[in-house]
Amino acid sequence: MTELPEGWRTRRPTLDDVPELLRLAHASDIAAVGEPDFTVDDVRVALTAPNTDPERDCWVVLDAAGEIVGWAYPDNASGGGRDFIEVYVWPERGVPALRPLLALMLARVTERGREFGHDPYTVRAGAIPSELPWITTLTDAGFTFVKQHARMTMALDGAVTVPAPPAGVVVRPVCPDDEAELRRFHATIEEAFRDSDHPAADYRAWRERLAAESSVAWDEWFVGLVDGEWAGVLQSSDTDIEDGGGWVRALAVLRPYRRRGVGAALLHRAFAAYAANGRTTAGLGVDLANPTRAARLYRAVGMHPLYQANIYQRTV
Repeated sequence: MTELPEGWRTRRPTLDDVPELLRLAHASDIAAVGEPDFTVDDVRVALTAPNTDPERDCWVVLDAAGEIVGWAYPDNASGGGRDFIEVYVWPERGVPALRPLLALMLARVTERGREFGHDPYTVRAGAIPSELPWITTLTDAGFTFVKQHARMTMALDGAVTVPAPPAGVVVRPVCPDDEAELRRFHATIEEAFRDSDHPAADYRAWRERLAAESSVAWDEWFVGLVDGEWAGVLQSSDTDIEDGGGWVRALAVLRPYRRRGVGAALLHRAFAAYAANGRTTAGLGVDLANPTRAARLYRAVGMHPLYQANIYQRTV
């Protein structure tokens, strides 16, 4: 069944809906993982990211009382060959919105794939293993399990001491006013993740995504050097700032410099910067199928999994 209950309806979301969408996301997070994992900035970015038009790509479902009980949107900032769709519903009472929202999203991402020049087009979605109605909805719609991601976290208690890096390894802040350096920073992320299924994004799309964010803490971005040679980068995000968290959006070490302590040195420097800026936690997401086995590094520097999520995929 893809029809909504009697009296329910859909409409497009607007930025005026942000507070209510945040309440919905928090309710969904708490039911799935025990605590909120979404910020007001996450909601704004979801509605304004590159290649996302709320008037064409997003929906909310309202129940008979006119309250928002479901929300769906896509994410493909680069316009590449893969969309990631998100569907949030109010626990229990919003479940009837799952199938109608997924049907709307699948029809729209088929159009988006053609608009981006891809046919066929890959679609992914995530689900916490306990979200059984959503998993059933996905599998009934032809999605199959691909892999798992983990949300890693650690507490930051006061000042954080930065261990001495290995010999020859130096970590310094990025120079945000140096266009050439930012281009090299972006290119390092793309090169380091080439052996994973990280969706590629060109420099323009990368900068547009940054511009859509409410703030960028450049003092939390770092470059790693080995014997004076550019070796890796760490990109942070203000996505968790309202919850007092620092967020590692990307940790990228070039292949010739892996297993030399560059990644750990970058992480320790970032954790210290987060603590100095008043953050109380550090977090990041990791692909558990990553061939570099990054999860082992994150555990080694003191992080632990907050939760794991299944990733499902199909083509349209």
